[in-house]
Amino acid sequence: MKKLLAAAVAAAALTASAMPAQAESRVQVGRLSCSVEPGIGLVLGSQKDMTCRFIRKGHKTEIYRGTITKVGLDVGFTERTQIEWLVFSASAANVKKRSLAGTYVGGSSEATLGVGLGGNWLIGGSRRGFALQPWSIQAQTGVNLSFAAAGLRLR
Repeated sequence: MKKLLAAAVAAAALTASAMPAQAESRVQVGRLSCSVEPGIGLVLGSQKDMTCRFIRKGHKTEIYRGTITKVGLDVGFTERTQIEWLVFSASAANVKKRSLAGTYVGGSSEATLGVGLGGNWLIGGSRRGFALQPWSIQAQTGVNLSFAAAGLRLR
């Protein structure tokens, strides 16, 4: 699992250079590292609790609790999942304490047979001022197939 997570983080760094033009006007302000609880996809969706750490150079790490909800095709089960997002904002000055709290919306897809990978695209947060790296990378174990609209609530 550690090797898979390391590969996922490396892939996340590579995808940052391939972001759409809209994200080019944004600056990277940190990284959000989330551990998602195990769960079962119930064909039409799922909801899983998560704990996240927002890591920024020169600042104290912030801990967030959250829930990720998927609506769409989501079949199977996953063990604990690790998701790594690069966090973007229009400016570094927009990032205040607890500013990632809020609701994010976007899409998600993943495939797992023993060991698997997935991707998520979410935008939102306080005043919709943050983007969680388009096409984040996640590493997980289980048996699962998912292609769904996704929502994330951080508090």
